[in-house]
Amino acid sequence: MWSQQRIQLPAMERGFHLITDRVVEALPDLARCRVGMLHLQLLHTSASLTLNENADPDVRHDMDAFLRRLVPGDLPYFRHTLEGPDDMPAHVIASLLGTQLTLAVHDGRLALGTWQGIWLGEHRNHGGPRRLIATLNGEE
Repeated sequence: MWSQQRIQLPAMERGFHLITDRVVEALPDLARCRVGMLHLQLLHTSASLTLNENADPDVRHDMDAFLRRLVPGDLPYFRHTLEGPDDMPAHVIASLLGTQLTLAVHDGRLALGTWQGIWLGEHRNHGGPRRLIATLNGEE
């Protein structure tokens, strides 16, 4: 079976956001998939997708704090500044973390570890709504 859905996420503040439930809710065919793969592709270059801690929100805070220090907005050698001082750092972080995830599906559910969840990394101060394409492939 093949299934593809577009997922629209609302604008979120800068930082990391747990979106696992939103993704699962947008995939009605997931429950029918006995074994398969889900590919998620974020259709933006200044945000990211990653798989990480789903329980303690301090982990999301700490990851954002670390990345803001690693890639600050005031680096003098950045030339791409027309869209604001947060844009080029957002592109760098999105490239470091990536904009795609491929996840196993088992018995109609994402095969995630106990403490794993899908994060959207919003790396702009005002990034706006974000779009994903979710492609599910597997056997019923």
